[in-house]
Amino acid sequence: MPTLTSATSRRPGPRSPSEGGQETWPARWPDWWPLAALTLLAAALRLATLDLQSFWYDEAFTPVHVLRSGLGVTWRSFVHTENTPPLWYLVVWVWSRIAGTGEVALRLPSALAGIATVPVAWGIGRELSGRRAAILAAALVAANPLLVWYSQEARAYAFFVLFAALAMLCCLRAARVPTPRRLALFALAGALALLSHYFAVFLLAPMALWLLWRSRGAPSPPSSGDGEIADRRRLPAALLACAALAVVGLALVPLALAQGGHGTQWIGAWALSARVEAIPQYYLTGYSAAPLGHGIELLVALPILAGFVLALWRALTPAESDGALFALGVAACGVLLPLALAALGADYLAPRNLVAAMVPLSAGIAVVVGARRTGTIGMGLGALIAATCLALSVDVYLSPRLQRGDWRGVAEVLRAPVQAGDVEGTRERAITTVELGAAPLEYYVGPLHNLPRDTYVRVREIDETGYAPLRAGAGTPPVAGFHLAARADVHGLIVYRFLAAAPRTVSEVALRTHVITAGAHPEVLVPGHGGASTGAP
Repeated sequence: MPTLTSATSRRPGPRSPSEGGQETWPARWPDWWPLAALTLLAAALRLATLDLQSFWYDEAFTPVHVLRSGLGVTWRSFVHTENTPPLWYLVVWVWSRIAGTGEVALRLPSALAGIATVPVAWGIGRELSGRRAAILAAALVAANPLLVWYSQEARAYAFFVLFAALAMLCCLRAARVPTPRRLALFALAGALALLSHYFAVFLLAPMALWLLWRSRGAPSPPSSGDGEIADRRRLPAALLACAALAVVGLALVPLALAQGGHGTQWIGAWALSARVEAIPQYYLTGYSAAPLGHGIELLVALPILAGFVLALWRALTPAESDGALFALGVAACGVLLPLALAALGADYLAPRNLVAAMVPLSAGIAVVVGARRTGTIGMGLGALIAATCLALSVDVYLSPRLQRGDWRGVAEVLRAPVQAGDVEGTRERAITTVELGAAPLEYYVGPLHNLPRDTYVRVREIDETGYAPLRAGAGTPPVAGFHLAARADVHGLIVYRFLAAAPRTVSEVALRTHVITAGAHPEVLVPGHGGASTGAP
């Protein structure tokens, strides 16, 4: 196990020379200016385009089906529809009472968490190796397209990333200078990570074991005057902090069992080999960059590999080796432990559930690439990695094909008049869609509800929405008496609008079996009040 001696946590002053003996920054600039600049960059990437993309299914599901006026009702909805711990939902419930349930309002907590992760990554890099690693770690976290993506999603992932990173920082500081306060902060940050996502356990377990190993009787560093725990009491104190984490984890077990893995069936339907292949793709190019191809992945990976080769050639110092091994070891546990469970039959391995492992991975890369003996070449390679990540993050904003499905645009099409005389389109209609379109359409079009199975609805308009691959016969009327009145392509989401001369009675079965996406799970939506009625023909 790495030792991470106190030499790894030197704190150069604002004008201290770099490890090579020359001043790194002009004396007139404060020591913290790179952190401020990178935090501002992170804020710009996350806040400036917070409402650019529409909600996708998971995001829209929260305001449509989970958030209610009463906290008790919201809690019951959360338990029966979600598979995530409660922290994010409680925060968003309180926040929505103040700011509402709009896109910016529901995404803002995630964006703020994503911004806050940058200074935490800086602190991790500094604890592991020093200023050079701190700069690179913060830059990689600020610009990484995957972390930017989840900082703009109204879900719990950004909280998961922030609190897991904060637990890692507190773990490093508690191991270096063990005080009751630092151990308590590690336990608190770890508890918040567990309350944000169940997969936090795979990152916290190696941290806790490492902290216990470091506390097993090794002598303390020179006193910092901060209430250090005596050598003989270090292990019991660390055990108490880890026990507190274990209590929180055990307390979440009944909730996890009650939730029963709601909505995780898609994981098993996705080949495990494909999911494993997607993990490096997610880190290197982001959640939605598959259309860019493997060449872009290689473009991002090459400077990382070059930095590792350079560091190995010029040799890491013992302290740098320890820091890199710790960070990369935590990241490896965050990925390999869920993979091992999946191989044993407990398969919840979705690449997005591993997103918090990307911070220790970024910190490990920062330590290696920014090692002292790599000099300006190493920092240049680190800057190139961060610049490539930044370019990919910006490309997402510029390219609709890399963005979430534009269900807001689909809703605008459905609200538009379909023929002369319509002001907002007819309300006597049914909408067929893929499962992932149901909650967004309920959010943007609403009020809508699912048409019960084996019932009938009297409508004058049938709207069919979906995406490629389209089934054979897409674009033909679903039932006799209707004709195609309009077709639209909203950045890959297809809309067909069919009209009849007068309202006609249509069966739910006929509508459901005519969903335009081949092999999709169909949903049939009808207005929640007025315009459409259900019953026997």
